[in-house]
Amino acid sequence: MGTKGIEIVDMDVKQLIGLLNKAFSDEWLAYYQYWIGARVVKGPMKEAVIAELTQHAADELRHADMLALRIIQLGGTPVTKPDEWFKHSNCGYDAPDKPFVKDVLDQNIKGEQCAIMTYKSLVNLTMTKDPVTFNVVLQILQDEVEHEEDLQAVREDLDALLMSAQK
Repeated sequence: MGTKGIEIVDMDVKQLIGLLNKAFSDEWLAYYQYWIGARVVKGPMKEAVIAELTQHAADELRHADMLALRIIQLGGTPVTKPDEWFKHSNCGYDAPDKPFVKDVLDQNIKGEQCAIMTYKSLVNLTMTKDPVTFNVVLQILQDEVEHEEDLQAVREDLDALLMSAQK
């Protein structure tokens, strides 16, 4: 931990670490939701959905790494016990118990929308108070917006396919 790096943070560092740990917990749960979803998903366009979920899982894992590094830089410790991810999470976890592509896509769209709101809040909070954290959460927010767009595009393609099959 760098003392000057912490000194430039113009806000309560412990509070910021707490918020980053909530986002860190969300990322691990999102990673698993995407990863397991890619393994159990069934139905039309399954291969396209698997490819999208697999890519998003890798991105969520990268986000968790980015957040862990920032938490450590600020003198904190990332949440170390997976069972505590649920306690800290903003967005929770939706198990793909109904593994049909539509349901899995809808669950993950909902998760991305929650993540977008979480990171928008962190961007607003850190914008003028912590430029380093601001850059980290802004990068993640950009990814989350892209994920929502990707998932909604696949969902629209699925809807079109299902409608044409009914004709």
